Amino acid sequence: MKKLSFAAALLAATVLSGVASAKTLVYCSEGSPEGFDPALYTAGTTFDASSRPVYNRLVEFKPGTTEIEPGLAESYEISDDGLQYTFKIRPGVKFQTTDYFTPTRELNADDVIFSFERQLKADNPYNQYVTGGAWEYFAGMGMPDLIASIEKVDDMTVKFVLKQKEAPFLTNLGMDFGSIVSKEYADKLAEAGTKEQLNQKPIGTGPFQFVDYQLDARIQYKANPDYWKGKEKIDDLVFAITKEASVRYQKLQAGECHVMPYPAAADVAAMKADPNLQVMEENGLNVAYLAFNTMQPPFDKTEVRKAIAGAINKQAIVDAVFQGAASVAKNPMPPTMWGYNDAIEDDKYDPAAAKAALEAAGVKDLSMKVWAMPVARPYMLDARRAAEIIQADLAEIGVKAEIVTYEWAEYLDRSKAKDRDGAVILGWTGDNGDPDNFLHTLLGCDAVGGNNRAQWCNEEFDKLVTQAKTSTDQAERAKLYEEAQVVFKREAPWVTLDHSVVVMPMSKKVSGYVMSPLGHHAFTGVDIAE
Repeated sequence: MKKLSFAAALLAATVLSGVASAKTLVYCSEGSPEGFDPALYTAGTTFDASSRPVYNRLVEFKPGTTEIEPGLAESYEISDDGLQYTFKIRPGVKFQTTDYFTPTRELNADDVIFSFERQLKADNPYNQYVTGGAWEYFAGMGMPDLIASIEKVDDMTVKFVLKQKEAPFLTNLGMDFGSIVSKEYADKLAEAGTKEQLNQKPIGTGPFQFVDYQLDARIQYKANPDYWKGKEKIDDLVFAITKEASVRYQKLQAGECHVMPYPAAADVAAMKADPNLQVMEENGLNVAYLAFNTMQPPFDKTEVRKAIAGAINKQAIVDAVFQGAASVAKNPMPPTMWGYNDAIEDDKYDPAAAKAALEAAGVKDLSMKVWAMPVARPYMLDARRAAEIIQADLAEIGVKAEIVTYEWAEYLDRSKAKDRDGAVILGWTGDNGDPDNFLHTLLGCDAVGGNNRAQWCNEEFDKLVTQAKTSTDQAERAKLYEEAQVVFKREAPWVTLDHSVVVMPMSKKVSGYVMSPLGHHAFTGVDIAE
């Protein structure tokens, strides 16, 4: 308790030590970022700390929606054949000036091309600038096989040439991996032999500029005075990294933070009754799952995966972890999304049948690991509690489950390995409102060794979701996605767990905060009363 109290006091002192008239907003974030170059990662915790405050993209999502609007591109044109996307870059956009970089020019085509070619081309000087780093999202979405070239038409115009039609391409560019970084800054770092600082001290065009990061403790930003949309209403933004939901709540009550994500379900009623707080809610565009490693026996057998699925009481997880503020998931995408196949029947919870199915598959005395996330996520507020329920359910059918966990960045990294043991609890919040972002991104063959934590490459499924990407007819796409969900359910690479309601408590002093259906936590347009 002394350590927590000291940290809280330090944060309060830091906030109060600034200029008296400065407005400071403190966000009690749930975890630490893996880095500050968003293209290297896929976790929302990392995006909240990097792409959302520091960067912009060519196109962006309108606040509170899944609709695309112009961002760093003031306009764009798509060729009649759907293979060429031409973007006119917004003039007058400045990169941030910090104590470690002063730009000499404004945003231009070179920055856009560099931001994507470093992910596309193996011979780009920044392709492997972080040890062990991979462009997981870019690769998992099949971008290397899709993009034929990125061409500089002139200083303020860039053209993407595709090898085939890609229905969600424009919305995909609004995602975090599409954040535009400064080529001038990257070149300066390369010349100094310090490329890795691109992932440690970010420079973008966004509403807030990076000031300082104290590992696992706090991140400090200040409003970008040269932001192309105009300076933000708050002057300073602080991320107070606070892993425990109960401690985040204590800080919110004490006024040590103003906004917190992922409250414990048991605390929500009290939060709603607190006259000093406001609580926002919306159905999350998300899914939580338990992913087998289908490359490792006995989980390479469909009948074994189906048996395990039938042994897990998913309603018990929803009741214990969310206290009803979630629904049991039967498909790998949320029911609020077009293309959802509601005709599919979920695996029936039947321990006796599950035990018999394991015996029929020749599996006896099975021991396995169940991985539990160390942080709360919108789709899974308490993975440890969920893992304990799964562990007890598996014991009922004679399966011994050991619960394991790791620090968040290590958890994400280790769980991608093709030789990973056991089954991992993870989940996903849609990044662009398109079914492709769930089905192809998480389960396609391109994503094996990355976002596809099941390491599952099914030719029938992959053909359906790949075909759906190339059609511009939404009804046709929906039909293909519905068929793909049938294959998924038959083969069971995951046990689908839940779709949650997302709850955001905050001080009543906060105004202008807009919840994102895509799970973003962004503070553009936010104000706080003195």
